[in-house]
Amino acid sequence: MQITIDLPPDLEQDLIRQAAQSNLPLQTLILQALRQLIQSKSGSSCQWSEVILSYEGSPDFPAFESYRDELLPPREPELF
Repeated sequence: MQITIDLPPDLEQDLIRQAAQSNLPLQTLILQALRQLIQSKSGSSCQWSEVILSYEGSPDFPAFESYRDELLPPREPELF
């Protein structure tokens, strides 16, 4: 498939510069960027980093759930 798009001049120059610095053909650089974008969108809807997702907490600190009974219910909004 062949797709033609019009790029703003600044983006075109950034792509050409990045391709030259990476020693890649421009087409390869663009394909890699598109694949990375699609994989990151379809891989997971979660935006948290792996560092956050793998955090297990401190064993000396009580679990948040242990405070659940002490939490106050949300206030009802005043409509009038």
